[in-house]
Amino acid sequence: MKPGIHPAYGPVVFRDTASGTAFLTRSTMTADKTVDWEDGNTYPVVDVEISSASHPFYTGTARVLDTAGRVEKFQRRYGAC
Repeated sequence: MKPGIHPAYGPVVFRDTASGTAFLTRSTMTADKTVDWEDGNTYPVVDVEISSASHPFYTGTARVLDTAGRVEKFQRRYGAC
């Protein structure tokens, strides 16, 4: 790899503002805020609005919204194949 053109890759804490959970991983993202982690070290923290801890698909709370009977209309039109 060509030196000097790649961003720094290091440990970063991502904190989910919706659920309050946080996880430590490696990333090229940077942040001005820092947090003291469980291991006693200080890491940059990036606040995210949604993660796998709060996303409905991953938490199992996802719902299928049927507006105006579109699912039934599709089933009538094309039948159960």
